[in-house]
Amino acid sequence: MSSMCGWQVAVIGMLAAAGGRSGPARPRRIGYLLVGLGVAGILGAATAAARLVAQIQAAPVQHLANADDDPTVERGKRIYRTQCAACHGRNLQGQPLWQLNDEHAARRAPAHDETGHTWQHSDEAIFEKVKYGRFDAARTDLVSYMPAFRDSLNDADILAVMAFIKRRWPLGLRVSQAMLNPNYAGMPPDADRVEWRLPPTCMGGVRRASSP
Repeated sequence: MSSMCGWQVAVIGMLAAAGGRSGPARPRRIGYLLVGLGVAGILGAATAAARLVAQIQAAPVQHLANADDDPTVERGKRIYRTQCAACHGRNLQGQPLWQLNDEHAARRAPAHDETGHTWQHSDEAIFEKVKYGRFDAARTDLVSYMPAFRDSLNDADILAVMAFIKRRWPLGLRVSQAMLNPNYAGMPPDADRVEWRLPPTCMGGVRRASSP
């Protein structure tokens, strides 16, 4: 495993050492291994990681997409292709030049695959974005070009689409994204048995943890 960043190593290490948890939400072997490999990263990001853990654990689990449920993922695939693919791409690749930072940047639909930034948000935040067209924490003066699907998709439909999107991510991205959910909900059950890599760019998590 490579391309680890300090806050993620610290978070997984804290998860492994927390005690009192079992099952896929506590990947013990991952934590013990990364604690041994990433001492320097833990020391450098301990404060940010501790704050991030506190924020995550304090939030309730309200909307969680189950990317390991095959029928849900298949249903989400069908809904995505009729409701989302026209903008975000049939293969989740986003619109052309969606990463270009110009006056039209916010108007282009971003990718939902591993090249995008959807995995940098919790399930609850992604759910809010799909249902209401904006993140709950977003500034009210910011214009969102994302349509709200609250009148065309029910909650189960939205979660199914999210499950389909998450299923397409590499395992390392799924692990990293699950760390943003309360109690690490949605942690892939095979995360402690299969080799994977954390995403190479993860400063967004450090900024979120360090912000007042």
